[in-house]
Amino acid sequence: MPAQQLAQTRPGARGAVLISGCVPPEEFGGAWPAGLPAQVHTQADDDLGDADVAQELVATVQSSELFLYPGDRHLFADDSLPGFDAEAAALLEQRVFEFLDRAG
Repeated sequence: MPAQQLAQTRPGARGAVLISGCVPPEEFGGAWPAGLPAQVHTQADDDLGDADVAQELVATVQSSELFLYPGDRHLFADDSLPGFDAEAAALLEQRVFEFLDRAG
């Protein structure tokens, strides 16, 4: 959640990449900053229920993208954990690099 908190509360943020979780913007004091792009990555059946929260966030943030990967693991991109999904992690990495290129 630190990435989301910084993106929402630190002036000058150019974008937010939220991996394996997010919370409603109200958790950090208000609405999502106008014009701040976001990219959210989670597994469709995340065992902590983050897919639902991610869908709600993306529905309210104009310049946002949601990527749902097949599976039910929360930290699917962490190669030190048993739930690591190498294929999903590689695709996530590619998408994040593309997002960063656009954010300049």
